[in-house]
Amino acid sequence: MKEISITSSFLVFDTLNELSNDIQDLMNEAVEIRKKAYAPYSQFRVGAALLLDNGKIVVGSNQENAAYPSGLCAERVAIFYAGAVYPEAKILKMAITAASDTNPTTAPIPPCGSCRQSIAEYEIKQDNPIEIYFMGEIGQVYKSASLKNLLPFMFDKKFL
Repeated sequence: MKEISITSSFLVFDTLNELSNDIQDLMNEAVEIRKKAYAPYSQFRVGAALLLDNGKIVVGSNQENAAYPSGLCAERVAIFYAGAVYPEAKILKMAITAASDTNPTTAPIPPCGSCRQSIAEYEIKQDNPIEIYFMGEIGQVYKSASLKNLLPFMFDKKFL
């Protein structure tokens, strides 16, 4: 028997203002689309903005459904849209923000497990890491240089 130790590394910014202007702009896009989320059940709104290597910014917000599994998270809305409209483009950066209608969201909110797996698929497909920035409504912003920090044991096509 042996033990494996896995370490993840993130940069932590105390406020959005500490980020470079281009990342602030990307996060502001995520904030604006977050406000358009359809979240009548959870009242938890998420916005995601992707910067593609062709210079385009693609956004998505969570879309809920009364049949709960039928909804879709903001990150996957944005990723799948980018994959459908710009199939050859690489995703360089992703900004994610979340806010609750009922409670202040001050801690950085990372992507859920399903979104992590979807991001992993595109990171592996494009053979290029995706920088991921995530925050709550206000407060600190975390930066991960790659999805591998959030999902170190990725399931991908090599297992099929």
